[in-house]
Order: sequence, then C-alpha cells, then structure tokens
Amino acid sequence: MKRILFLVQAIALPLAMIARQPVPVKPRILISTDIGGTDPDDNQSIAHFLMYCHLFTTEGLVSSPSFGEGSKQQLLDMIDLYEKDLPKLQQHVKNYVLPDDLRKLCKQGRKGAAPLKGYAAATEGSDWIVSCARKKSTQPLWVLVWGGLEDVAQALHDAPDIQHNIRIYWIGGPNKKWSANAYAYVVKHFPGLWFIENNASYYGLFSDTDAADTLKKNKYYDAYIRGAGYLGKDFKKYYGGTVKMGDTPSLLYMMDGDPANPLKESWGGSFVQFKRSPRRVFYDGTSIADTVAAYTVVELHFKGPVVALPEDSACFTMAVQAKIGEQKWPGYYAGNGDYVVRYAPKQAETVTYQVSAAIPGFAVQKGQFVVRSGWPGKPGPDDYVLGDNWYTDRPDSDLFYGIQQGARTVSKWREAVLLNWAKRWAWLQ
Repeated sequence: MKRILFLVQAIALPLAMIARQPVPVKPRILISTDIGGTDPDDNQSIAHFLMYCHLFTTEGLVSSPSFGEGSKQQLLDMIDLYEKDLPKLQQHVKNYVLPDDLRKLCKQGRKGAAPLKGYAAATEGSDWIVSCARKKSTQPLWVLVWGGLEDVAQALHDAPDIQHNIRIYWIGGPNKKWSANAYAYVVKHFPGLWFIENNASYYGLFSDTDAADTLKKNKYYDAYIRGAGYLGKDFKKYYGGTVKMGDTPSLLYMMDGDPANPLKESWGGSFVQFKRSPRRVFYDGTSIADTVAAYTVVELHFKGPVVALPEDSACFTMAVQAKIGEQKWPGYYAGNGDYVVRYAPKQAETVTYQVSAAIPGFAVQKGQFVVRSGWPGKPGPDDYVLGDNWYTDRPDSDLFYGIQQGARTVSKWREAVLLNWAKRWAWLQ
C-alpha cells in the first residue's frame, strides 16, 4: 500500500517538479558542519549527503562547531553507518564513495566561536580548506558551510590567495549569531568572494503546511524511512525522526542545474545579488527606539575602566532575552576602555540584554532594540560594502514562509526532494 501511495504522489506532481536538472560538471565540494554541536539536524543532513555522495567529488568533511560539543568523531560515526548500508546502496548505484576514502577527508576544525578579530589559530580543518582550495583544477571548490564560519575565516586569513578559488554557500540565520565575529572578518576583508548567504531560504525544507500528509515533516519517517538500514535506524534519534535538515539546501543546490547561476530556480533555492551587508554600530547601549533588520551585525560598544588586559580578551558577558529564551554571549576588550560585543539577531522580535563583567568599575548596563523582518533593510553608514558576487534570500513578499524570507524558493521543491529521497530509502528496506 505504501508503494502504491508513493507512485500516486509521484504521478500527481508535474514532471518539472520531480526531475532534477543535470549539473554541468560533477562539483568539487567541501562540507564544514557543526554536527554534534548546536543542532542535531546536521546528522540528518549528513545521512542525506552519504546517500547521494556519488554525485560529488567530495574533498573535505570538516567539523566546525562554533557552539556546542561537536567533533569529527560524529562524522566518522555516520560513515560507519553508511559502510554497513553500502552493499544495498551499491545494488543500485555502483560508484558510491568508499567509506575509507570518506574517513580520510574528516578533519577537526575550531571548537567555539572566534574572538572579536574573527580568527585565532590554524586548525586541521582550516589547513585542509587551504590545501583543497590550492589544488590545480578547472573548477572552483564549493565550500558548503552548515555551521560556523570560523574555519573559513581562518583559512582566508592564513591564505588570502584562496579567495579566488572557492565559492561559499552558507546556511546563516542562527549560525550567524554564533559566528558574528568570523562573519564580520570575512565580509570586511574579502568582499570579492563568491558567496551565497542563505539566512532564511533554507527554512523552506521543513515548512510543510501545504504538503501531502505522508510528506509532512513528522510523518515522513513512518511513511518512507521506517528504520530502513543502519542510517534509517539512526535517523530516529534526531527529533524522533521528524525531518528538519536545515543544512541540506546547500547540498541540493549542488545537485540541480548550474550552481554557477544563483539567480536560477533550484532545489537549493533561488537568490538575488546584494551589494551591502547591514551593520549597525551603537555606543553606550540602545533603547526600544533603535531598530535593525534581521541578520544585521549589531556591534555594541560600552565604555568601562582602562585595564591591563590584552586586546581581544573575552572579559564580559551579554545576557540576551529573546523568543528562544536566554542566551549568553562573550564580549571583548578592544583597549583604551572600549568593550565590544557582536550579535546577529535571526528573526523579527524585541531583544532585551544585560551586560556585566567581574571587573571593578564596570557598571552593569541594560538595553533593548527592535528587530524587524526584511533583510537587508535600509542602507546605513556602517554597512559592509560587498563585491559583485554576493547573493542572498529573495525579498519578494510572496516568497516569505511566515517570517522566513525567500523560504518558498526552497519549499516549492520540497515534495520533489523528499520523493526522490524516498526511492533511496526503499533501497535500504
């Protein structure tokens, strides 16, 4: 009965909504992921990647948790599951990547957010990005960033020449909050990068209000995965099997059509060029009268005592109250009594914060500001100026999914994506 239902759904969809368009050249990719860190949806996205890995020339799998306890061991654990499922997968596709070849690509990146300057010290992961980017090739290296930008920022700092050899697709949004310092460094010093900043479009992959019942995110597991193989049994561990996979649109983008054209329709979204990245700098706090666009880099400066601390020392805390609850962010000493913290709000809301430090003479300070939807918002004098190849979520009002800008450029393909994947889960039954 389940197989009959699958065929009926597939026939009901227009052909254009089912078939992937050919990719001109098998793309070179490197995935930087915070798997095991902030959000277990990375495990889901890695499972998806492994089941399609024959479509890519994969050059790196880097663990880059800007927050949380992620490590490359989580990548290795997922590859172990893939190895057990490989015999069944190979009955349908012969050129799956060998597990040992994937293990060799797993590297440990930075654990934790970058300090104020945006970089710190080279890691195994950042060095690997440099090494891959410097390979002689007629193709760019696509760096798909599912978490923090710390290892990308470090690689660019250590080897600025690679900026012309890489193309970045970043799942920003909440990741931008944790990675605000690394982002600020990259956008200020490397405006000539080729860069897709997907702050909200990714949300379309788990937006299922209009989906067929079996394709709803909390129904898909029982309809199609059903504990298939070792990967399927593991999938149940994350959100009870509810499909999220917020990072997968970056991979889908590499599977459908010409990745060199971000303006096109694609399983991984459709984007627009933008010439400035919003930044607001405030001195001595903010009030409810201050308004910023979502995903803006908010840079708060506070005056305090001149102390004998090295510049860029984490020395105070900003406790933020927002819709998600309370989160705490480290602030840094910039010298000469200047204390700085960066924050990038991910959605429309009112943010309340309190700044405190165990430094004699540093007064507790409180403030608020309002975040509105609609990125990048009105131009401001503090904005980062971008080059010709930065792209982001489409701002059209009819492409919002709730408050998520551009999400319908992904959600329109969601059924096609999930039905295509269902065929592969059937291989593992």
